[in-house]
Amino acid sequence: MNNRTQIIHYKNSFINVELFGEGDKWLFCFHGFGEDGGSFKVLENILGKYTLAAIDLPFHGKTKWNEGLLITPDDLLNIVNKIVEGNNGINPSSKFSLLAFSLGGRVALHLLQIIPSKIERIVLLAPDGLNLNFWYWLGTQTLLGNKLFAYTMKKPNWFFGLMNVAGKTRLINKSIIKFAHYYLDDAEAREFLYKRWTTMRKFKPKYSLIKNAIDKYAIPIRVLLGKYDRIIFSKQSNFLRNNKNIKVTELSTGHQLLKEKFADDIALLFSQ
Repeated sequence: MNNRTQIIHYKNSFINVELFGEGDKWLFCFHGFGEDGGSFKVLENILGKYTLAAIDLPFHGKTKWNEGLLITPDDLLNIVNKIVEGNNGINPSSKFSLLAFSLGGRVALHLLQIIPSKIERIVLLAPDGLNLNFWYWLGTQTLLGNKLFAYTMKKPNWFFGLMNVAGKTRLINKSIIKFAHYYLDDAEAREFLYKRWTTMRKFKPKYSLIKNAIDKYAIPIRVLLGKYDRIIFSKQSNFLRNNKNIKVTELSTGHQLLKEKFADDIALLFSQ
């Protein structure tokens, strides 16, 4: 399968896009936190009817984001349109599909909310955005919380102390503590966490709007979850229940579903 890279010039920024395949349908892919479009390379040989466009989100991968700490859904739609316009062979007016992992799930769900008539199918892998994440809400949707977030990323010791107490009292599990240390022990990693979360703050799925869009346009939503996922608790979401257009599959694994050994399971979701 033909794999190539495209750079999209948008405003003052340069958006890196990994393209896989030459199918006659567009599949836009949104990666997880700290990853990039190359994560979807595991699917390059098994989704032949699609051209995969995997976008490096701001402060991820090779994208050079120079618009401050904000990207809006309209910005992303403009970038998507530029990708379509710059690649001949696919009807630019046709519908496209979305594939998203973890953080990318929040992006895909918001796009579903605002342009449902353009979307043919959505596949979500351990998606963020189906439940309210209190810390994400506090740190990105409130002024005081964002200031506290910025302070904590510079001086995190108080947060680690609080987290250790919560761990000892079993208010949070060890996987969350391990995950937090992975991203917060390093000063540069903390800086990226602040930039990434703050920049993506306008992607806020509203479940009533999404449900209405799915019902009105009969959009098939396929969700793949890890039974032992301790990072994203998507299976607790009411959104996944009692909707004929949504089907959920669960694998006996953890959070990281975007692996070669799960490629066939992911591909199957595009034919159901």
